Amino acid sequence: MALRNIVKDGDDVLNKKCRPVTKFDARLAMLLDDMAETMHNANGVGLAAPQVGILRRVAVIDIGEGVIELVNPQIIAFSGTQEGNEGCLSFPGQWGIVKRPNYVKVKAQDRNGEEFTIDGKELLARAFCHELDHLDGVVFKSVAERMLTPEEIEEMNS
Repeated sequence: MALRNIVKDGDDVLNKKCRPVTKFDARLAMLLDDMAETMHNANGVGLAAPQVGILRRVAVIDIGEGVIELVNPQIIAFSGTQEGNEGCLSFPGQWGIVKRPNYVKVKAQDRNGEEFTIDGKELLARAFCHELDHLDGVVFKSVAERMLTPEEIEEMNS
C-alpha cells in the first residue's frame, strides 16, 4: 500500500465524470488499498478516485466502522433530510452547510466484481452522497447552501 497525493481545489479532475470500472484486477485492488490508506492518513471519512487523480467510479468510506469499498456505485433509494456541516479532503479548511438525504441505499460492486447493496443513515448516508457526487464531477461547494465563515469554522473546531 502507498499514500497517494490528494488532488486539491482548482484541479480540473474534480469536475469530471468518472468512467465505470470494467477490469477487476490487482491494479483495482491496489487502488482501493492505497485510497483507504490515504483517507486514513488524512483523517478523512471518505475518498473518491478523482481525489487521487483517477477518473474511475471507485470510492472508499470509513465512518469508524471499517472501510467500505464501492466500485461502480449508484444510489438506488433515499429518504428523509439532514442538514449539516460538510468538508472535503480536496478543500482543506473549507466547510459548508449541505442538505442531504438522511437515508441512502447504494448498489455497488466489491473489488472482485460481486454486486451488493448497503444502507446508510445519517453520517454514512452523507458520506455516500458526498463521495458519489465526486464520481459525477460534483463537489460539495457546488451543493452547499452556504460556506462557513472562518469564525464559524474556528467555533466548530473549539
